[in-house]
Amino acid sequence: MLEALAFLTPLGGARRPTPGALRWFPVVGAAMGLVLGGTWWLVARAWPPLAAAAIVVVADLALTGLLHLDGLVDTADGLLPHLPRERRLAVMRQPDAGAFGVGTAAAVLILRWAALASIRPAPLLLGGLWCLSRSAMAACATGMPYARAEGGIATAFGAQAEGGAPGGPGADRLASVRRIPIFYVAAAVGAAGLAAAWSVPAGPVAVSVAAVGFAAVIWFATRRIGGFTGDVLGAAGMIAESVGLLAAVARW
Repeated sequence: MLEALAFLTPLGGARRPTPGALRWFPVVGAAMGLVLGGTWWLVARAWPPLAAAAIVVVADLALTGLLHLDGLVDTADGLLPHLPRERRLAVMRQPDAGAFGVGTAAAVLILRWAALASIRPAPLLLGGLWCLSRSAMAACATGMPYARAEGGIATAFGAQAEGGAPGGPGADRLASVRRIPIFYVAAAVGAAGLAAAWSVPAGPVAVSVAAVGFAAVIWFATRRIGGFTGDVLGAAGMIAESVGLLAAVARW
């Protein structure tokens, strides 16, 4: 649990992740969402909705140590431009940010802020969405091919470094999906249940849309670079949470 906490947040100390940490991802994700939801409920009592939503967005960035936002920027810079595969991977390793990354990060943060400002504080909704995103990260790290042949930080969880161009060694998507333990499917169902305690049908629909959003990012990365990286996991998590929030605030 401490390894999962250390990997997903600035808390937990400096620990090298192991495969056993993955099973704690859903728990840590749910806890993070509930903490943010509780923060949202508290600040909404002192500030108007727009300001309260902005505080929650900043609190989320602090709670993740900007790790996922950095992954979103690097992923957008690597996957969106027209580049050869190896160049995409090289761009994603560079510490600077390009126009694709900055623009994507700004759009995602604005959408998250607007969605949060559109409804009353909903800790259970955030708990469900954040649980889903971390469950999906763990499932992906367990079953999907890693894009870099030399490996990376995510391979410490046991992901296979099966890099290659789309259609190459990492191309059997169905076989990869079959390697994902049923535990993470159960965790996703639990996330939907947590959100359902907030609202039906908005909560379960939001979690379902978040799952589709996560899968879309992973599919896109697999097409472009032959698998996932740590940056892609962070980007997929942020996209999943953001589209889930947008689905939750739709006019049901």
